[in-house]
Amino acid sequence: MTVRDILEGFRDGKVSLSEAERMLRLDYLESIGSDVVFDTSRGLRKGIPEVVYARSKTPETVARIAKMHNDGILIVSKADGERLDAVQSAVPDAVISRDCGIAVIGRIPEPSGRPVGIITAGTSDIPIAREAQVMAECMGRGCIVRYDVGIAGMHRVLEPMKDMIAADVASIVVCAGMEGALPTVVSSLSPVPVIGVPVSTGYGYGGNGEAALMCMLQSCSPGLTVVNVDNGIGAGATAALIAGQSV
Repeated sequence: MTVRDILEGFRDGKVSLSEAERMLRLDYLESIGSDVVFDTSRGLRKGIPEVVYARSKTPETVARIAKMHNDGILIVSKADGERLDAVQSAVPDAVISRDCGIAVIGRIPEPSGRPVGIITAGTSDIPIAREAQVMAECMGRGCIVRYDVGIAGMHRVLEPMKDMIAADVASIVVCAGMEGALPTVVSSLSPVPVIGVPVSTGYGYGGNGEAALMCMLQSCSPGLTVVNVDNGIGAGATAALIAGQSV
């Protein structure tokens, strides 16, 4: 629910004064049990839905959080099959994306405004790119997605970039493992901000995303910003926020 929705609900008598005040408070929190606190105003304050990092939580805890959440969109991220099964059992209408370990509870809005571009260097980078896509879509942005365009075949980059420019994307997320060179190449061709996501794909020394991260941080192409290793969620949120400010 947006600020406009709340104000219109109050105007039309569908939302009481106290309820509208509660929903608009910047510091409004909601506790679930003794170990979980929701920042229920984040969507209103930043346009970013609540995200639950599932990897370090038990399936039972993840299911309890999913079942109790009842305000806006909740994204469960970094969830394996057991945790996704637990969410699905607790909330049957949750949208489960097993390819990237994400569950979405709540209604995903129709896309509006300028879209977000998402590119991967290889197919191994797709799960992280899908994280970015789900986050951007939950924030009301359409996505133009192109996979497997890494610089091992430089000619593969040109057509996806033409597609992104033609679609008037507001920002581009580029996911790459190995040496992580693709975001620099895309940034050198892009008229909009590029967000590089180092992916933990590679061999041996530096193969857990460290080499890709260092390469992206040392990029000589202005306009490239970098998030942490495998942080598709953060990249998608930033790309969607940029799109929201674009006209």
